[in-house]
Order: sequence, then C-alpha cells, then structure tokens
Amino acid sequence: MEFSEEKLRKWLSKYKFRDLTIEELKSVNELYPNVRFAMSTYTFKDGSQKDLLNFSGTVPVKYQGSSYNIPIWLWILDSHPLTPPICYLKPTANMGISVGKHVDARGRIYLPYLQNWTHPQSMIVGLIKEMTMKFEEELPLYSLSSADAARQLELLSYIAKITEGENNLQSKGNGKEDDREFNKITVVGAGDLGLACALAISAKDIVDKVVVLDCSEGTVKGGTMDLEIFALPKVEISKDFSASAHSKLVVLTVNSLGNADSYLDVVQSNVELFRNIIPSVAHYSQNSVFLVASQPVEIMTYISWKMSGFPQSRVIGIGCNLDSARFQHIITNLLKAETRDKGHWIVGEQGENKVTAWNATNVAADHQDEDVINDNAEKLLTNRAMEILKGKGQRAWSVGLSIADLSDSILNNKRKVHSISTMMKGCYNINCEVFLSVPCALGINGVIEMIKLSDEDAVAEKLQSSAASIHDLQQQLKL
Repeated sequence: MEFSEEKLRKWLSKYKFRDLTIEELKSVNELYPNVRFAMSTYTFKDGSQKDLLNFSGTVPVKYQGSSYNIPIWLWILDSHPLTPPICYLKPTANMGISVGKHVDARGRIYLPYLQNWTHPQSMIVGLIKEMTMKFEEELPLYSLSSADAARQLELLSYIAKITEGENNLQSKGNGKEDDREFNKITVVGAGDLGLACALAISAKDIVDKVVVLDCSEGTVKGGTMDLEIFALPKVEISKDFSASAHSKLVVLTVNSLGNADSYLDVVQSNVELFRNIIPSVAHYSQNSVFLVASQPVEIMTYISWKMSGFPQSRVIGIGCNLDSARFQHIITNLLKAETRDKGHWIVGEQGENKVTAWNATNVAADHQDEDVINDNAEKLLTNRAMEILKGKGQRAWSVGLSIADLSDSILNNKRKVHSISTMMKGCYNINCEVFLSVPCALGINGVIEMIKLSDEDAVAEKLQSSAASIHDLQQQLKL
C-alpha cells in the first residue's frame, strides 16, 4: 500500500506511543519504499492474540559478489519504541531457510540489536541496517529444488498460522493454557543461577512450565545447550521475550559481566542491562510477580519496581530468605533450642550488614521454663547461630533452592512468611524509597502482610542506617 499517515494513525489508535511510532515508520518508508504496511492478528507462543501493525518487504544484501533481496516481515508491538519488533523472514515457496546464529528453523530473526534494544538509541531503520550487515555475513535463505519446494510449503503454512491468528494450541484442545489457568514461571538469565532456579523449581513440581530466557548474544551454549539436549519436561529455553507471556512469576537472575572501575559503575551496568529487560517482561506478563535475585538485590529490586510500573507488593527481592532459613534450621536442629515458633530472622541487607531479629511470638528457652524470655540467653543463642551461619556461602544451587521455596509460597498462595526485600518507606521511620529484607507473608499477588518484630526498636536504627546508604547510592545512578 502507498504510505498513508492518516491510515496509520487510525490503525495505531491503541498504541501507547503512536506519534513516535509513526515518525519511525516514515523513516522506514523513505529508505525502503517497497515495504507494505498492514494491521493483522499476531498469535504469541502461549496462544494469546493481538492486532499489531506489521510491514513486509525486502532488504538488499550482497553475498559473495552477488546481490539478493531478502524478504522480511516485522511486527510492531503496541509498546513500541520501548520494546523491539518481532522479526521474521518471509520466504517464498522456492526458498529454504538457512538456520544459523541469527535465524531459527521457523524463520524467526535474532540479532544483537534486538537483544540490546534501548529507546531512543534503537530504531527500526538501525535494526534493518544491522539485519543487512548480518545477512551479508551469513545468507539466511537459499534456492530450493522443485522437490524440496513442496516440503517448504508446510513451513510457510506454519508461519501463516502465526500471522493469520490461528492458535496452534487451541487446535490441540489444550484448554488449560488458553484459559490462563496455566502455572508458568519465567527465569530471566541462563547463567549458573538461572539454570539452578529452573532445576530447583522443576524438582519441586509446582508449575506447568518453566521458561528460561537466555539473554546472552549468539546461539545458546553451555548449560542451556545441555538442557536442550536432555530435554527436561516442562522446561523451555528461549531468546524471545514473547515466550514469557502470561507468566505468574518472573525470576530475574541476570547480572552484567562487563568490566567496571567502581562499585557504582558495576551497579550502573546492571541498571542498563535491566533497562533492556524489564519493560519487555512487564509487557508480556502484566499481572505477574517479579522476584529479583540479581545483585545488589536491594537496589535491583528498586530498579525493577521503577522500570516495571508494578505495585510495590508485586516486586520483591530474594533478600535474606536463604540466610533466615539457615538461621532457623541452625537454632532448631543443630542447637536444639526449644521455641514456640520459628520466629528468628535475618533482616536488612544481604551481606555484612544483615541483622538478627525475632518476631513477637518467639520464646527462646534452655529446656527449663518456656514462659520466661531471657535476654542474655537469647543473645547467646543468636551469637552461636551466627557463628555457624558465617561459614555458609551462597552458591547458585543453594540460592536456587531458596527461590524455588519462595516460588512455591507465591504460586500456591500459601501465605507463608519469608524474609524478603520489600518497600520500606513509611516503616521503621524510613522516609525514602528503598527495599530491605523483613519478614512478610507471601501469596499469589506478592506481599500480603509485613510481620511485626518484637525487638522493633533495636532493629530500627540498623535498618535506617542501611536505608540511608542504599538511598545514597540510588541517587547516584542514572535512571
């Protein structure tokens, strides 16, 4: 169709940033006047559908001295330009797809430009230019013989089902996923911690599917390759953010591996990493709970809350959950202290500044009189437990087990109490927006209730000190 701004405005009436999107499309049309715009239904991997603007055309590619016109199809999400387009090849019946590091067997295009998409630096024109450059390194299509062309029609039929709104899942009668009663967790990051989370959550058997989003550039490798080889049931590896759609819980495990001169630079590099991730996963799972395991957890939970726009109850950090679980185990199982309830907690910051605390129902006794609280005995018990706890590191598999336990409490709405990072403004005389770890009851919508500590006055000063230092660092970040 001829480029019509009026028609685009009508089509994009429900897009959040219509004017910005139209300006980009004008630039695309100027450089590639052969593209054709349309409004069609796109079907995501989970079966959900949405009417999206899309355009198809060809990009010129020179490969080994010859010129080619590579047919492409780009789908523009309604959150553009905050999220990148969904890109496909659009082969004809006599073209075969060359699977490589930038194209999968179904013609889906993966590029570093898409993975690192950041508004306003990233634009569709820049994406197409990188597409051309990468295709000149590795041609994505080849000519089929007449015998192979018939088989190619099956692939084209599959692509048509996606773009014409046919739901492959519905055709199989899988009603459970279609009616959104599907228990699904997305783990963002395919490093050691991400894979440990996927394995621990799978072993706990609390979900129908675990999606591991591999945010690294290039093809899958290492542990993710092994997961694909041995094909764990209910576990899917993907580099496509749309695979996370309709997750009830999103676990963030990614950390920037870039070199930095200072601690502030390290944190800032993680902020930039999250800038490319949070808007996309929030877009695809708008009713999910975010559980942050990236470091430093207090600050990255704050960043996730800011970038997602979610309510504070639905953005939490793993905080001191692992230390608290170990602390409780040491007191009750190793030191054999008799208590009325597991009311012993590690709160505050992860690391050296963590604080021990007790909730109001706890009684520490020395096998003599459970009705008498002895402050000295309580302190002695705490000190002994902390000495034992001090030698315990936090390896990926142990953190993964802790995250699986948190996931169980959230997805199954258990209202179980955990020491997790939550918004502290207005609590313990803290007046700034910081996340610290305190005991909270968790359910399907995240934090249900913050639990009162019996030694609140003694703990408050330490929490305020941690809040001040964290807030000071947050103020130095470029958000």
